[in-house]
Amino acid sequence: MELYLNTYGTYLHKKEEMFEVRIEDESKRISPKRISSIIISNAAQITTDAIQMALEYNIDIVFLDKYGTPYGRLWLPKLGSTTYIRRRLLEIYQNDTGLEFVKRWIGRKTDNQLKFLKEILKKRPHLKMENKIDEISRLKNQLVQINDVLSKTAYRILGIEGNISRVYFQTLSVLLPEKYNFHGRSSRPAKDPFNAFLNYGYGVLYSKVEKALIIAGLDPYIGLLHTDNYNKKSLVFDFIEPYRILIDEPVFYLFSRRKIKNSFYDEINNGVILNEEGKKFFITELMESFDKKIRHKNRNMKNINQIQADAHAFANFLIGKRKDY
Repeated sequence: MELYLNTYGTYLHKKEEMFEVRIEDESKRISPKRISSIIISNAAQITTDAIQMALEYNIDIVFLDKYGTPYGRLWLPKLGSTTYIRRRLLEIYQNDTGLEFVKRWIGRKTDNQLKFLKEILKKRPHLKMENKIDEISRLKNQLVQINDVLSKTAYRILGIEGNISRVYFQTLSVLLPEKYNFHGRSSRPAKDPFNAFLNYGYGVLYSKVEKALIIAGLDPYIGLLHTDNYNKKSLVFDFIEPYRILIDEPVFYLFSRRKIKNSFYDEINNGVILNEEGKKFFITELMESFDKKIRHKNRNMKNINQIQADAHAFANFLIGKRKDY
């Protein structure tokens, strides 16, 4: 399980080889063996003995800002990547292999988007939006046809990816109840409730992807497509793409099924942000979606665990332990 501390005044400490969470006058003890991650947002406190126990049990601690974006993390030092894997990442950037990986990641994301839109439109046959599906498919074909090394094609790929996202979110907006229609992606802050939920969800997902890369021995700072982001976790930005659907789907259905209350978010200067009530509601729904069982690479696993499986497969390909990825 993941332990989320997102209530103001929450206090986490160690007591008799257990974690104890205190919120005002209530307390609860949890065995460290049951916890995989501790996610902290808002004004929560954690003691050094709790931090030490978390690291001893290989529990990473993630700190989220008010938008849901990770700004800090504590993990066991032994989880660092190997020099050989780092060198291989730099090498594939300079040859065709790097381009193929990037095309595969963005292609998977696009396939997920197309599949999702088609599923929604099956239930709304009165909406004639085949032109949007065709446009996304056409843009994906442009991506597939790109050849050369990644260093020479990165900007073109980013342009195609941006156009796919633009059409995709335009279509999602039309498919939502009218009161939740929005005008494209927006972040820090979101301009509307839908984007506020997406931003917080993507922040949680960034944390999941970063952890998966580190456990697999991959350096999150050595990216392929997003190489120019100085001091940024560029590989996280690359690797996350196929898994954004894990956020898009639950967020869309929460809004389309009218489960979102006005009390879940606050209006701030030039935008909208999730509040404490909204975060609690959303995390519960998100964890339920993450835990759904799927079939991935001939194995049954939780929806969220496909990220770790793919990270290990990628790392093993880089060091020659497997011939494909």
